[in-house]
Amino acid sequence: MTRYLHTMIRVTDPDETIRFFELLGLKETRRFSSEQGRFTLIYLAAPGQEDAEVELTHNWPAEDGSAETYTGGRNFGHLAFQVADIYETCQRLQDGGVTINRPPRDGHMAFVRTPDGISIELLQDGRLEPAEPWVSMPNVGSW
Repeated sequence: MTRYLHTMIRVTDPDETIRFFELLGLKETRRFSSEQGRFTLIYLAAPGQEDAEVELTHNWPAEDGSAETYTGGRNFGHLAFQVADIYETCQRLQDGGVTINRPPRDGHMAFVRTPDGISIELLQDGRLEPAEPWVSMPNVGSW
């Protein structure tokens, strides 16, 4: 039997990325660092859904101080999270400094990006009636 474990994304700033996911409601479940491998793994999950984690991989800067850089590729796609109230979630993210790239104009779907440019799809559990200010908000950037 196959069982989903986690999705891994590479991050350049673990603290900022954790803060982003905390705004979505995820919590850190565990962490592992390897001095020899020069990396840290941080696992996050929505409360009660610890069997579906997001793994943040932070590769430490090289001994000379140079850090890895990552460019977003559409071949990755996105992570998707179902939310109880898409308007409240988008407002919390926006209040936390996150750009809403594709606002939830339809009361059902929105897209945002992590600090490293990973696309996150937010899906309303059910449907809400379209509401302002979201209906009138334009798309920003890409998702």
